[in-house]
Amino acid sequence: MKQATLKRKHLLVGCTLLIGLVAAVASAQRWRYRGDYRDVGRNGVPTWEVDQQMLADTFTFVRIKYDSYGRRGGWDTDFRDSDLNFSLRLQQLTSLKVNPEPIVLELTDDRLFDYPFIYIIEPGGMVLSEAEIVALRRYLLNGGFLMVDDFWGDEEYAQLARNLQRVFPDRPAVEVPLSHEIFHCVYDLKEKPQVPAINAAGPGGFHGEYRPGSDTSRAIYRSINDDEGRIMVFICHNTDLGDGWEREGEDPWYFEEYSVKKAYPMGINIVTYAMTH
Repeated sequence: MKQATLKRKHLLVGCTLLIGLVAAVASAQRWRYRGDYRDVGRNGVPTWEVDQQMLADTFTFVRIKYDSYGRRGGWDTDFRDSDLNFSLRLQQLTSLKVNPEPIVLELTDDRLFDYPFIYIIEPGGMVLSEAEIVALRRYLLNGGFLMVDDFWGDEEYAQLARNLQRVFPDRPAVEVPLSHEIFHCVYDLKEKPQVPAINAAGPGGFHGEYRPGSDTSRAIYRSINDDEGRIMVFICHNTDLGDGWEREGEDPWYFEEYSVKKAYPMGINIVTYAMTH
């Protein structure tokens, strides 16, 4: 029953989004720097009404909680401003009906199958249990989509790869070419966007976050696909889309250069792809 529910909701939400893709592109210039963070509950992020009768068919941003070993960062990096801001921009710039309240789940939560899109951040120290591995495999093979974001360098990628190899021993992650539709389905991106953390960015340029033995000067996007070629796992490595969402109200220059031009367009493309495939 849970598997059927996931597939049915995936199609319903996808159809809603497809109808509005033209409107989404037409309205994509409605960016406005939002630097007022006086509201305590939502840090200044405005809310909106959701039809409670349609709540089951409303897109909800789902962040995954996981265990990790000793390093800075973890599942709650950029939480919760990142999730709130991204949900707001999805609501504003697409016809997708979006829940203003993002949620946090563990992979073993039965409610996972109620949501076709999940997000994992900072997986460089992530440790998944066997039960979480089994749950994630089942979720992805039954139509779910996982986005992985905000980790840098060879060592952090190797830790993610170890977890994903346990999920899919026979499905290695492959680099996604710029020609893939995920880079063009709403916003026509001319390059693979790299978003630095706000404290690593500046008008003088950005050349990657330093990691010993690693070239972090370019973003690398990889995927794990199903038997039909649909992306199940989309991996955003050497980039920090979440900071582009979280920090949009903190610095006008960073907002214009990274939130508007890179982080939001890439995020909206990823969700659009996830909901329509």
